[in-house]
Amino acid sequence: MTAQTATDTRIARKISRVIRGMPTTDGAGVELTRVIAQPALPMLDPFLLLDAFRSDQPDDYIAGFPPHPHRGFETVTYLLAGRMRHRDNAGHEGVIEAGGIQWMTAGKGIVHSEMPEQEEGMLEGFQLWVNLPAAHKMDQPAYQEHPAAVIPNEHRDAGGVVRVIAGETARGTRGPVLQPLTEPLYLDVELPPDALFSESLPPHHNGFAYVVTGELEAEDTEGRTARLERDDLGVLSHGDEVVLRAGSNGARFLLIAGRPLNEPVARGGPFVMNTKAEIRQAYEDYESERF
Repeated sequence: MTAQTATDTRIARKISRVIRGMPTTDGAGVELTRVIAQPALPMLDPFLLLDAFRSDQPDDYIAGFPPHPHRGFETVTYLLAGRMRHRDNAGHEGVIEAGGIQWMTAGKGIVHSEMPEQEEGMLEGFQLWVNLPAAHKMDQPAYQEHPAAVIPNEHRDAGGVVRVIAGETARGTRGPVLQPLTEPLYLDVELPPDALFSESLPPHHNGFAYVVTGELEAEDTEGRTARLERDDLGVLSHGDEVVLRAGSNGARFLLIAGRPLNEPVARGGPFVMNTKAEIRQAYEDYESERF
């Protein structure tokens, strides 16, 4: 098979659905935009939740997320602005700053808090929940924490910049976060006005693009042009490559993909397991201080 023929057989990913983020509160009253884990998109295997927070009003975020438990999945916190202090009941503590990532594997159980390390100014970022396969839900808790300085920037044509947090781009830039269980790709992409962006994705990974600022355009599964604005999430159809175009004011967006687990999912507040019995056990273990 020639190289040209191989290129011709690639399947373009298209926008299959557009999901609008909905306002909500969580923690001790933090104002959020919930994108995944809402009625229109309960999950996108292996992604269980995506929340965006963005405010320069301290009353919207100052109460933070006091101590709470997790079991059975991973929490991923990525900050664009501000500072967030993390503490857990195993003695781990640190501060996530602008441009930094914390990829926490809750595993068999952790109790932690996430509190703003500021009393004024902008706090902006995202929390993504990534499921763990049944065989690894009771693994030991673990962390992958990386400041902005170690997250590589890949410069694209026409002035586009890609921050590679997890996975590897088609041009060979690899992010610092590694997770072979779900093989995630997590990119923060900034494009100038009308710029075109393309990226290869594993054909059967589930993926989405979430607009942080500006607008994006892409072909949808009906052959029309889908337009995504701030706080819109575009679910991608399966295929080899995604092609997106920035609007007239440019765009910043997250491009995220991961290998689906195709396992039963049982939820119970801060716990995600495979059966209701395992959820009951998680509550019992937490209440008995076995985390």
